[in-house]
Amino acid sequence: MAKQITRRELLGDSLMAAALGLPLVGQASGQGAERLKVVVAGAHPDDPESGCGGIMALYSDLGHDVSIVYLTRGEAGVRGKSEQEAAAIRTGESQKACAILNAKPVFAGQIDGNTEINRVRYENFAKALDAEQPDIVFTHWPIDTHRDHRAACLLVYDAWLVAHRKFDLYYFEVEQGTQTQLFHPTNYVDITKTAERKRAACFAHASQQPEDWYRLHEKMNVFRGMEAGYQQAEAFVRHCHNLQAGVPGR
Repeated sequence: MAKQITRRELLGDSLMAAALGLPLVGQASGQGAERLKVVVAGAHPDDPESGCGGIMALYSDLGHDVSIVYLTRGEAGVRGKSEQEAAAIRTGESQKACAILNAKPVFAGQIDGNTEINRVRYENFAKALDAEQPDIVFTHWPIDTHRDHRAACLLVYDAWLVAHRKFDLYYFEVEQGTQTQLFHPTNYVDITKTAERKRAACFAHASQQPEDWYRLHEKMNVFRGMEAGYQQAEAFVRHCHNLQAGVPGR
């Protein structure tokens, strides 16, 4: 009888697959292995998709469970619309994007442009993230220029500490140079096979004029691919205090 593989062992095996070109997503679920729970936490609708759309598609294709935690519903993100109208529009767009990536949308209840960091917000967010029981979490880089991005990152970081680092923590980049600053990747993921789905998920956010900003992300995908030896790639920074041994750099 085959040995039962724990999800932590599975995560370790997946991490070690970096040398084969698929860090973090090197093994499918099934055949006695537990599914991994992957969470991408972003400030607004379209942030998780633009930073991690490729790797989320890879995870879901391998049978792992993927959730996107949106800190806000993008209430300030549609010109000429009230907060309620914008939230309804962008919630619908998020649901379309999640359907493309086979991910579950989760909304954390803060307001676009007015995010808060305080004791109650920390506690509420930690509960929301713990409810997902993640094995690995991706979130914004802590010194992004957007205040909401920084808030999302600090809420995730605090939840990670409260959870005694029981999930592994990685940071993603968005709009390199204009929003994400001083980002030096530790790990790269080959997204050549899922780049079109990432693009489709970002273009599901039609109210945000993705034809304008996604061109930068396509350049980022190609540039990170050149750095790692792939056609297209996403890049991440691994928190050095994760409990796992870590993803081999590439």
